[in-house]
Amino acid sequence: MILRKVAMLIGVVALSVTSAYAGGIKNIIVVIGDGMGPQQIGLLNSYVKHAPNSIYKDKNRRSAWESLSKDGVLGLAYTDAANVLVTDSAASATQFASGKMSGSEMIGADVDGHRTETVLEIAAKMGKSTGLITDTRVTHATPAGFAAHQTHRSKENEIALDMLSNKVDVLLGGGLRHWIPKGANDKSSNIHAQLTDMTDGVVRIKSKRKDERNLLDEAQAKGYQLAFTKEQLNASAGDKLLGLFSYSQTLNGIEESMTSKNVDRTVPTLREMTEKAVSILERNDEGFFMMVESGLIDWAAHDNDTGYMLHEMLKMDGVVEYLYDWAKDRDDTLIIVTADHETGGFGFSYSRSNLPEGRDLPGEVFEGSTFKPNYNFGSYETLDKIYQQTASYADIFSLFDALPVVEQTPAALAILVNSHTRFAITEAEAARVLETEDNEYFVEGHGYLSAKTFPKVNEFKEFFVYGNEVRHNLLASVVGKQQNTVWATGTHTNTPVPIVAWGPESVTSQFNGLIHTTDWAKFAIQAMQ
Repeated sequence: MILRKVAMLIGVVALSVTSAYAGGIKNIIVVIGDGMGPQQIGLLNSYVKHAPNSIYKDKNRRSAWESLSKDGVLGLAYTDAANVLVTDSAASATQFASGKMSGSEMIGADVDGHRTETVLEIAAKMGKSTGLITDTRVTHATPAGFAAHQTHRSKENEIALDMLSNKVDVLLGGGLRHWIPKGANDKSSNIHAQLTDMTDGVVRIKSKRKDERNLLDEAQAKGYQLAFTKEQLNASAGDKLLGLFSYSQTLNGIEESMTSKNVDRTVPTLREMTEKAVSILERNDEGFFMMVESGLIDWAAHDNDTGYMLHEMLKMDGVVEYLYDWAKDRDDTLIIVTADHETGGFGFSYSRSNLPEGRDLPGEVFEGSTFKPNYNFGSYETLDKIYQQTASYADIFSLFDALPVVEQTPAALAILVNSHTRFAITEAEAARVLETEDNEYFVEGHGYLSAKTFPKVNEFKEFFVYGNEVRHNLLASVVGKQQNTVWATGTHTNTPVPIVAWGPESVTSQFNGLIHTTDWAKFAIQAMQ
């Protein structure tokens, strides 16, 4: 009799646990901080906790990332692709979209070249709604890994077609250039005028397509509403939405921070895109799958641009804050926040420059002695200065390159850097930043400076591989001594990345420890099914 009652009690408990999830997890939300390793989380945490004027002062100096990780399960994911030490975003996205190992730069294909079935495609088959949101191009590697199947990530024109064929319900981001016909490049053409009118004249009209297919027309024929501005995004009311808000990327983190309260801003923030996507996808009683990519963390890290990267981490944290607030009272949703890889090998480090002054301490241990460390371990005030950067290194160099050639001097670069950052550089340092193997500059008081003067410039070619963009990395190396920042590379590393899983404990407990990106993909797919 006792055993029967115990058995009945166990059955009741089991029923109560499983009934809430009888059909599996209803909603899965994946947030990918592209390039976001422990180092980038460390930058965010240092700013949140210690910047004297941190924007988190009124939030008890606690980030959404910290809140989610404390309420969920925190683990580490190693990210390598098939047969290589380091992954790119395409292979990594394919792996965590499908649970299958993939080759470098492949999209939606396993290591043998077979088409992979993705979690987004499985969700659609189950009758769930699907969404992909990014601040890069919607056809870029990370979103592409969920909804396309191509031999190489560069095939963004074909990736756009795959996304339409996959009928992703909500597609929001940048990259209009892959969706409009080649004829739009003729500024006197009807299609150019039509697109200018559709976009309210605020999106650059230039096509990267090699044909005359107008994928916007094809999307409308499939039932999509179109949006090209924040106002159009807010006004959309249908269940299928294609939003393309820029020629390439949308707002970078610095631009978001500086314009977030600007009523005239025409480009939506990543959080605004996410909020709109959720408002559409949650209408489906069967639930939804959504991936949100904070993709410009990676772009900032490739440039070794600490200020830019901090603002990207703040942008990502704002998205996590919204999603956590939306889901916190639900028992049918799994949120995964992680990265595809780490980029740059960033860190704060102590140095021998700007050594601290000695100071007296009241404690008895230092009676008669001065507290004076032998190294500069970094000041909290530096965090405020990093935040106060007003343009990315890429934008600074765009301004520099727009000058007449005769005015593209080290002095001009120093003026631009010093006006947009709190870390002033000298004309001689600017000359070093501008060096290549083939040029030299005359700097007052220093004479002609060339690559021979700074041989380390040539060494940068091995792990700082993106051509003329090496100037961004050289600028970072000059500024770093004032920021207490160091960078290992201009590309990706294989450092394991953090992963947070929030939701029912029966699901999230699997995400603990050290796992591979394909492992967490399988956990998510199994939870949904």
